[in-house]
Amino acid sequence: MLIPLLTILVAFAVLMWSADLFVAGAASIAGNLGMSPVIIGLTIVSLGTSAPEILVSITAALAGSGGLAIGNAVGSNIANIGLVLGITILVVPIQVHPGCMRSELPTLLVVTAGTGLLLLDVELERSDAILMITALVLILAQMIRSQIRDPEVAEDAEAEDEDLPHHGPAKAWISFAIGLVLLVGSSKALVWGASAIATQFGVPELVIGLTIVAVGTSLPELAATLASALRGHAEIAIGNIVGSNLFNLLAVMAMPGLLAPEQLPHNFLFRDYGAMCIATILMAAAAYHGLRSSRAKPGYSYLGRAVGTLFCLGYALYYYGLYTSL
Repeated sequence: MLIPLLTILVAFAVLMWSADLFVAGAASIAGNLGMSPVIIGLTIVSLGTSAPEILVSITAALAGSGGLAIGNAVGSNIANIGLVLGITILVVPIQVHPGCMRSELPTLLVVTAGTGLLLLDVELERSDAILMITALVLILAQMIRSQIRDPEVAEDAEAEDEDLPHHGPAKAWISFAIGLVLLVGSSKALVWGASAIATQFGVPELVIGLTIVAVGTSLPELAATLASALRGHAEIAIGNIVGSNLFNLLAVMAMPGLLAPEQLPHNFLFRDYGAMCIATILMAAAAYHGLRSSRAKPGYSYLGRAVGTLFCLGYALYYYGLYTSL
């Protein structure tokens, strides 16, 4: 018991550090090659913050622990809204960017509903995974086109790009390579530790993925979102959450289906995926309701501490429901 637990703790720490190395190296390589900040932010940085989930999902699927991988994807989305966004709003109330209200939030709602329809047969097949990845590519292409055409968003991307490290070619490639190797290694260690604890206590791997692994792999999002808010970029916080949740649904969840098609537990769709749908709808409802707030800037939506409290309480209630259903 002690060795798997220590392995999980060390793996989490290495996972977060290596994700930062990976993002810094990849963003610097892209910048050195002349890629625009908009494209770097929407592709490399978004992928980098989801890299822990993606690597854990691939490793779990290859190890025959598909339930852990699927639980990681759905649990991370619930944690991103209830824990990451909830805590961020409690610390610093945020203004939601008009572009997020117009395109990103509606896209997340459609993707959440569409992915749910694919899972109605409680089986994640290879054809489902291919549809998810295709949808992700199309969505990213559309977002890049629309944001390049939006001068205000391009300015925000330039501001975010200033916060990214800019390494020379040699240091960038070294950082990228070390980050990638450590990501893979720590992901393998995390899956081993989580699987060992699940086996020892008789807890389903799906539940371990929904709880321990999901919270651990959401820590980079919590760090990035809180840091953005505290640096005065609170308006991009919900954009980070929406982008990460899209990657989780269309990339992280697709990996088990692509590599080793998985039969889902019958209570997963209504209990866990249902909880994620409710959290996503509540986030969107709070954002659109915030448009009427007197504290909102023109065109923006204001999310205050009452919303943050609601998200955190909802997250605690979900964990209580998960515990009582075991």
